[in-house]
Amino acid sequence: MDTSLSLARGTAAPASATPGAGVVRIADDKAMLRAAADLTRDLVKPRPAVYWGDLIASMVLGYGALFVAATSDSTAVTVIAAIASVLGLYRGLSFIHEVSHMKHASVPNFRLGWNILVGVPMLTPSFMYEGVHNLHHAKTRYGTVEDPEYLPLALMKPWTLPLFIVVSALAPIALIIRFGVLSPLSLLSPKLRTMVVERYSALAINPQFRRRAPEGEAKAYWNRLEIAASLWAITLIAITVTGVLPLRAFLTILGVASAFAVLNQVRTLVAHLWENDGETMTVTAQYLDTVNVPPPALLPALWAPVGLRYHALHHLLPGLPYHALGEAHRRISAELDAMSPYHKASYPGLPGLVSKIARSTMVRR
Repeated sequence: MDTSLSLARGTAAPASATPGAGVVRIADDKAMLRAAADLTRDLVKPRPAVYWGDLIASMVLGYGALFVAATSDSTAVTVIAAIASVLGLYRGLSFIHEVSHMKHASVPNFRLGWNILVGVPMLTPSFMYEGVHNLHHAKTRYGTVEDPEYLPLALMKPWTLPLFIVVSALAPIALIIRFGVLSPLSLLSPKLRTMVVERYSALAINPQFRRRAPEGEAKAYWNRLEIAASLWAITLIAITVTGVLPLRAFLTILGVASAFAVLNQVRTLVAHLWENDGETMTVTAQYLDTVNVPPPALLPALWAPVGLRYHALHHLLPGLPYHALGEAHRRISAELDAMSPYHKASYPGLPGLVSKIARSTMVRR
């Protein structure tokens, strides 16, 4: 079977019941897939000036506001600066998604620049996502136990949702331990090294996922980034313990990092409907299990930045640069009639999506 999505999804794609299973098989909607490809052929080229300008502006805001938040004596200024820092750093960090998809020659040195400005300082070097995220887009892996970025949250217990969000607040501490403690210790223990590579080297939510060790050029690049991140984590620990970095500043950094980790986890919670039970799915079924939050909603530009508000469209066209997704959505929406499944993946905003998945966990009990 291709999927366990129900008829309540409202899709116009051909569907048929799977004998004896009580589930619905959603076939690919060829008209939608063809329109998505044909209407966006001129949008596939990344614009380096947009990438660099957006990233640099985000990090100037993020780091500048973080400095103000860590040093200001005014509570009001600290809070405002912390919020600005969260939004700036979160946007900059979100470019890891683009790095994992782009052909690096199309935006020369962007991966290196991103790692210098964001990946290493924030202890999320690009190897944590490269070689992992592409598995999420593999047609035969999406929504299965082999998908590192999928959990059937809508089919799980209601208490899993708040736990899913709360645990993300510990991400900054986990990353400091991973790079500042486990990384150097793993040089002394092959068994620990295997565990670190398999279980603690991927931005994944599937606890069953085990990462393969890198090889060749990927291994060399991984090692260089890991050494840099490890040295930074050790330095951060040392300057905090010795008082060179004031405790207040360190706690502010942790607080801001925890805040955007939680914000990202909330976005992840509503990026899909999480209704697949582990079976392989057609591209259309995968699209319908994924979410767009297009305009006129304004807030998604903040909580789903760098094109992530068009997550369903991204699953149709994973190679399209983030700055082209808005135009692609407008073209496809205008071309396809109201009965097309393309329109069924668009939602008005965050509250409704959170409510939908919360109801799903309770209805299925």
